[in-house]
Order: sequence, then C-alpha cells, then structure tokens
Amino acid sequence: MLLVGCREAAPDAAGGTAAVASPVRPTGYGAVFLDVGECSSFGRTSFTEVSCRSERAAARVVARHDGTTRDGPPCPPATDFVLHISERWPAADEDGDGMVPRGHACMRNLQPPHPGDPGGGGGPRTVVGDCVYALAGGKVRETACDGSGPRRPEFKVTKAVDARSECPASTALYVRLGGPSPVGCAVPV
Repeated sequence: MLLVGCREAAPDAAGGTAAVASPVRPTGYGAVFLDVGECSSFGRTSFTEVSCRSERAAARVVARHDGTTRDGPPCPPATDFVLHISERWPAADEDGDGMVPRGHACMRNLQPPHPGDPGGGGGPRTVVGDCVYALAGGKVRETACDGSGPRRPEFKVTKAVDARSECPASTALYVRLGGPSPVGCAVPV
C-alpha cells in the first residue's frame, strides 16, 4: 500500500484543495490503513500512519472513501486537507486479500491552524464563511478572511442556496460550492 500526500495544496475538481502526491509506506496501526479516527504524522515529504497518542500524530482521519475524490462523496466541511491513497498489491495488507484499494482520507489537523474552518483560507471545500479572490476566467481561489493568506480576500461567501435567484440583492459574486446547496452568494469585503 502506498499513501501519497504533502502539505502543499493544489486545486481539485471541485475547486477546493487536495494534497499533492508523494509516496509513503504505512506502519499499520488499524485493520484498515488510515481508517476514520486514526492519525497520521506530518513529514517534509511524506505522511505515515501513527498512533493518535504518539507525539508524532498531527492529523486525524474524519472520513475515508474508496476511489478518487471525483468518485466519492465530498469530504466533511471541516476537513483541512485530503490524503490520496494509491492502489497497490503488497505482500501484506490490511485484510489479507492481496490488494489495498485506491482511496482518499479527509484529514483534520490535531492543532490549529485549521484551514478547512470557515474563513481559514483552505481545505478541500469552499463553505459559507470562506473568503475568496478572483482569478482570470471567472474562477476564484480561497484565501484566509483575516488577510494572512497569500492574497487579500475580495469576497466573502455569506449564504449557500439552490439557485442564483435565491441569493440576496447584495450578492456580487456566485461561487460553486457543491453539496445540497451548490451556489454560494458572496459579497465584497
């Protein structure tokens, strides 16, 4: 089995961020590698599964799904980053079937900062309370609302609705959120 990830984030298909890949060997704490409630360490180039009681524990799995992020449900809103697990056929694996399936783990840092929190400036999903700045081509990128990110915020998502027509008149920008209410109504900050 191979776990891939790093702390630098890149845009995913939904416009959020996901960890960029680098290989890591698991240590095997649970029956399922990086199952919900289990923890990983941070490294400069890799992540490993560690006991959540370890001083090396840095983030906890809040959700885990087989397949790619496009194939499965979105990570919970408070997810700080996503680790991608590559499909492998190792000599030893979690259940003895000779295969570890491709998947992804939705991770939450054990200590602040929490970029997945509303206004935090990151995470794989844009949610109500997040701030964004405009890019070319009608795209936006999330940034910290307190201005501590790489770019100053230009808009803040104040409401999630089913259709643009449900946004308040003060809306200056529509942001794709996904989920049950896929349209974010954003106002200038």
